[in-house]
Amino acid sequence: MLLERPLKNIPIQEIVINKKVRLFMKREDLIHPQISGNKYWKLFHNVNNYLDKNPKRPYIISFGGAFSNHISAVSAIGSIAGIPTLGIIRGEELKDRWRDNPTLLFSRRNGMNLKFVTREEYRHKDKLTEFLQYEFPEALIIPEGGTNKEAVAGIKMMLNNETKDFDYLCTAVGTGGTIAGISMFCEGNQKVIGFKVVDDTSLDNKIFELTSRKNFNLIDSSFGGYGKIKDENVTFINDFKEEFKIPLEPIYTGKMMQKIFELIDANYFPENSKILCFHTGGLQGIEGANLLLEKQNRNLII
Repeated sequence: MLLERPLKNIPIQEIVINKKVRLFMKREDLIHPQISGNKYWKLFHNVNNYLDKNPKRPYIISFGGAFSNHISAVSAIGSIAGIPTLGIIRGEELKDRWRDNPTLLFSRRNGMNLKFVTREEYRHKDKLTEFLQYEFPEALIIPEGGTNKEAVAGIKMMLNNETKDFDYLCTAVGTGGTIAGISMFCEGNQKVIGFKVVDDTSLDNKIFELTSRKNFNLIDSSFGGYGKIKDENVTFINDFKEEFKIPLEPIYTGKMMQKIFELIDANYFPENSKILCFHTGGLQGIEGANLLLEKQNRNLII
C-alpha cells in the first residue's frame, strides 16, 4: 500500500466568529506535505488498487490545467513510489513556458512527463483517454480532478466519529467527487452544501451519478468564474489567515469560506447550527496565483 491512513485523526479547528452559529474546519490540508487535502483521498483507492494488481510496467496518467492541484499530487505520488507519470496539460501555449509555472515546474522536477494539448483536444478527454489506454495498456489513467467511483470511496475517510456531530458539512466543488463522497457517507440527518467554484450547470447530474442520495445543495461561489481572483478574495484570504492562522488558497477553499461568511451574516443557517468546512488543501497554488497577481500590479496573497 503506497498511500496509508494517517495514524492520528486530522484536527478539527473551531473558527471563533461570535455569531449565533458555530463554525469549524477539518484541516485536511495537513495530511501530507505534497499530496494534501481531498487529493490524498481521491487518489487513495485509485493508486493502491492499481498497485495491488502488480503491473509489470506501472504508469500513471492524468489530466489538468496549468495550476492543477491534482497534477501536482499525481506527480508527487510518482516521485515517492518511483512510478513514471504523465500529465496531459490543457493549453498548448504552455509548451515553451512551463518553467515559469510553479505547479508544472514542481511536477516536472518530480519526474512527470508533460504533454500539452489544445483546449479543443482537451475538451474531448474521453477520446484522449481511449488513445492513451491503447498506447499504454497497463497504465492507470485517472480523470481530471481525480473524480471517479474509487475517488468517492476514498472521500469516505474524511468522515469519522468526530464529524457526526455537525448539522452542515461544507466543501468546495470543482469536478464533484468530494461532495459526492461526503453526500454518500455522511449521517442521515446531516445537510451537505457544495460551494461551486465553476460555472457548470451539469454538476448536479454528475454528482447524482456518483451518489445515490439527494442530501446536498450547490451554491454558486465562483466569484466571476473558475480561476478568477478578485481583490475582495485576496483581502478575505489575508484577513482570514491573520485572524484565524489558517492559510487558504484562492480557487477553492478561499472562495468557499468567503461565501460561508456571507451566508452566516445573511442568517442562512438556523440559530445554534454547527457547521463543518473541509479544507481541501491546494495551497501549492498560491505561488502561481501570486505570479498572476503581481503581473497585474495587484495585492498578493500573504
